[in-house]
Amino acid sequence: MSSADIANQAETASKSAAAIDRARSQGRSALIGYLPAGYPSVEETIAAGIALAENGADLIEIGIPYSDPVMDGQVIQAATTEALAKGFHVSQVFDVVAGITSRTDAAVLVMTYWNPVVRMGVDEFSRRLAEAGGAGLITPDLIPDEAAEWMAASDKYGLDRVFLVAPSSTPERMQRTVDASRGFVYAVSIMGVTGARTSVSTAAKDVVSAAHGAGAERVCVGLGVSTADQVREIAAYAEGVIVGTALVAALRDGGVDAVGALTKDLATGLARESGLTQGTGA
Repeated sequence: MSSADIANQAETASKSAAAIDRARSQGRSALIGYLPAGYPSVEETIAAGIALAENGADLIEIGIPYSDPVMDGQVIQAATTEALAKGFHVSQVFDVVAGITSRTDAAVLVMTYWNPVVRMGVDEFSRRLAEAGGAGLITPDLIPDEAAEWMAASDKYGLDRVFLVAPSSTPERMQRTVDASRGFVYAVSIMGVTGARTSVSTAAKDVVSAAHGAGAERVCVGLGVSTADQVREIAAYAEGVIVGTALVAALRDGGVDAVGALTKDLATGLARESGLTQGTGA
């Protein structure tokens, strides 16, 4: 089997691609919700993930708490700091993933800085993620040029590899990232740390357009999305909309029920055409 055949076979099996394509077949963009693992506890992360899926999220990102989160805004930093203070261990992320995938149809990815994966061992981490039913990894600080070990492990275990592109990405970098990604490409809408904002950067549309131009079939936009109106704005041109900070704040302030309520509200912005019935995505 050629490398192209293997890539095509893996794409066919991509849980993230399947979830996004399912949403697209319903005339809408996919909703992707982020939760930090172990906040406020492992059990509550699982319950919040299930609430996400039951109220309209198609994919779920579970973030591994990290002691030096260079990309995270204040709300997520506070949540991950609390999870670490309560003794969260990296291996518990597999419990979170398994807890959600066993109860929902959502594609569940892990978002992590690369160091925790290297510490456990790339192959070992990938094997355990696949066994937990995980869809793949989102790796904000890993670029394709330095990802040979991850590329091999993700092919071995049938995992999606989601790399990030940004307004600063050169055409060459964009092409290499799109070529290396499987499942979807993560487009950063605003340069800087994450956090709910009042308006979505116009740069988002340009990044998505550039990724599409480089051959990406599925581009999802994250960083700064917090309302149904912003979801609607991005759903007009992207295959998926990623929400993080607003969901973490909802979990902090109102628990699992608030996560479900916000997810249901955000999902009202997903339809690309008026008059379509909103699917649950669960």
